[in-house]
Amino acid sequence: MPELPEVHALAADLDARLRGRVVRRLDILAIYALKTFQISPDALMGRAIASVTRHGKFLDITIGGSGDGSGGGEPVHLVLHLARAGWVRWRDGEPKTSARRGRSPRNPLAARLVLEPDGAGLDITEAGTKKSLQLHLVRDPNDIERVRTLGPEPLAPEFTKDVFAGILAAAGRSQIKGVLRDQATIAGIGNAYSDEILWAAKMSPFKAAAMTDAESDRLYDALQSTLREAIARSEGLAASELKAEKHEGLRVHGRAGEACPVCGATIRQVIFHDSSLQYCPGCQTGGKILADRVLSRLLK
Repeated sequence: MPELPEVHALAADLDARLRGRVVRRLDILAIYALKTFQISPDALMGRAIASVTRHGKFLDITIGGSGDGSGGGEPVHLVLHLARAGWVRWRDGEPKTSARRGRSPRNPLAARLVLEPDGAGLDITEAGTKKSLQLHLVRDPNDIERVRTLGPEPLAPEFTKDVFAGILAAAGRSQIKGVLRDQATIAGIGNAYSDEILWAAKMSPFKAAAMTDAESDRLYDALQSTLREAIARSEGLAASELKAEKHEGLRVHGRAGEACPVCGATIRQVIFHDSSLQYCPGCQTGGKILADRVLSRLLK
């Protein structure tokens, strides 16, 4: 799943490609993905794209508004949440194949944005069968509940050590891994970067969120450095390069069985029903192997 650094880079790349381009049409091919439908896709035709920004893990393509020459009035927003298996692919020209309604493993195309004058644009895809991709056509991104209820942006100037300490204190005995991933608490951090942040801070993913001031400061510094370094690595990359860059940059997440790059201990994982976490026993848990109920059941 793309998280804050990748969505930040996607927004920058797409803004450079899309800003000022005029929409020829938006084809919605996977109806399940269209979660909010305040505006007909036909209403986008002939309107210019004003910007591409993000809210947490959501991409926001703003279309129309004052000065676009369409006479269309207020801007509208095509908001995307790519979930686990969604992605966007840029096309330099007319699509080579016609769009077919009804997504399947052989036809992962969920939506297609076609631009004037040459037919270039975006293909929005989702691999697999889970159907978690979200498309929203709204007048205001805050009309989407999951955008409206997002927590603070962790790289914003106002996200200070004191603000972070307050979040941790309010979370109390909740496990810190879950607190970092909760989008209503902090926007943009998911499974991968929460693993990376906790590894950098040398903290167990099961540690309680309420912690000492020194621990809170250490975790804050790890959060800031991990996200900023990931953004720096992805800066200027095209969408097609971001997945590989993310995998290359991760040090513990997705690397169970490999050696920790700091202490050399074997990276371990804990498997849940729909996800897993990875950690280094040497760096994070004083050598203790965390209980993995799924693995324990398999070994019985």
